[in-house]
Amino acid sequence: MLQIAVQDRSGRVAVRPSEEELLDLVRDMGARPGCFLVLQRVPDLPDTYAQACPERGAWTVEYRDGRQSRHYGTRVDDLERVAALLAGWARQDAEWHAGARWERIDFGPDPEPAPLELPEEDRRILVEDVRRSLVGGYPTPAGAARAVRDAWPTVTEEQAKQLVDRLWLERVAEQRSWVGETDPERLTRAFAALESTGITAREDFTCCRSCGHAEIGAENENARGFVYFHRQGTEAVAGGGALALYFGGFDGSEETTAAVGREVVEALTAVELTVRWSGDPGQAIRVTDLDWRRRLVG
Repeated sequence: MLQIAVQDRSGRVAVRPSEEELLDLVRDMGARPGCFLVLQRVPDLPDTYAQACPERGAWTVEYRDGRQSRHYGTRVDDLERVAALLAGWARQDAEWHAGARWERIDFGPDPEPAPLELPEEDRRILVEDVRRSLVGGYPTPAGAARAVRDAWPTVTEEQAKQLVDRLWLERVAEQRSWVGETDPERLTRAFAALESTGITAREDFTCCRSCGHAEIGAENENARGFVYFHRQGTEAVAGGGALALYFGGFDGSEETTAAVGREVVEALTAVELTVRWSGDPGQAIRVTDLDWRRRLVG
């Protein structure tokens, strides 16, 4: 698997595709007018990406290497060459860009440092808030910066971006020391198994239980049941608490809800997570003793 995420024009994102899957995405782009692909690292790194799109009978390939003053582009006539360039970038081959004529694209000078202009206590609270959200593991850099702006109106867009980028890289460096499968990855594996049996399983889904129950049905109209945890649950487990899972069927019966609950418990147990549930369909399933080290993707 390539340690990248790929987004196309429709907004669909493929995380850690194989080289063959990346080639298929490039070929799809070539077959559909107006399509494009954007590749980022996994985990995402600030101002680091590659992208490609058709342009006047050929293709444009661009990449940014850590800051806007290091943004380069080239025109390529052969779609297979586009695929080779993107695959080389994805693999981080040392000479992936060799053989193409790259030109720097001028996006202006790099932004000046933008330190926070907040009282010391406010700055401490803001930094702790951002770190906590990154420990949760689900935000993107852009989403985390938007959250800062929403919560702290006096913080500028550039201040928010630079703060999040710094703390994001701090967390990425920390997670490089993690070895093997983490508890959140076991949870993801259990949810994938449930999805394969017709149960909609969502992580970090909506803000709360009320919204989750209202919106989960639209995720898959053909599903026979559901399980999810919401963003408040993410915050709780990132802070060291248990993770509450909400579940049910779509026919409104307690029997179906209880049956779905038993399947959820079985899937979680199969990946060696600790589960507490009384069997009551009206009670949430709690996953306890989690070491919450969710690797950032972005």
